[in-house]
Amino acid sequence: METDPNCAVAHGDAIAHGYERALPETRTLVAVFASPVAEHLLRYGRDLGYRTTLVEPERGRVTNEEDAETMVLPNLPTDIDGDTDVVVTDHHRPELGLYLRDALALEVRWVGIMGNPRHPGPHVAALKDLGVAEDDIARVHRPIGLNIGSRTPAEIAIATLAGLIADRNEKPGGFDW
Repeated sequence: METDPNCAVAHGDAIAHGYERALPETRTLVAVFASPVAEHLLRYGRDLGYRTTLVEPERGRVTNEEDAETMVLPNLPTDIDGDTDVVVTDHHRPELGLYLRDALALEVRWVGIMGNPRHPGPHVAALKDLGVAEDDIARVHRPIGLNIGSRTPAEIAIATLAGLIADRNEKPGGFDW
């Protein structure tokens, strides 16, 4: 009896059926600023096979779990590449513009910032004040993730990761097949 490749994937045998591209072991997920959403994002990202990094300039904000389970740095690493997704998880931090500017200057695949789409994004003015070009500002995704009505940090992290996976796989996300 021939095995349905989709069933094999569901049972953990993705590579044997030619789905290597779907596996993110070469992907890096960088969460900027420690927050409840970042905590879930990094945890679930590790579960999905991402290499994870937390960028947090204030060491006192880092939880013991984050410190034990992921690389924690005060600044964005300069050696990240086109397989890196950067998610800014706190749009109220005064250093927001600086970190976004630095992320946009790197060869990252995707940059996004949390925020309610019904309110103006504070990152736009912060980036303009730093002299960042309009084309680069337009590269910042906001809101992040799929529109599933997320309300809790865990839901926001799941929606964000689902959106990153859909984008990586060149799919629209949601149930639009």
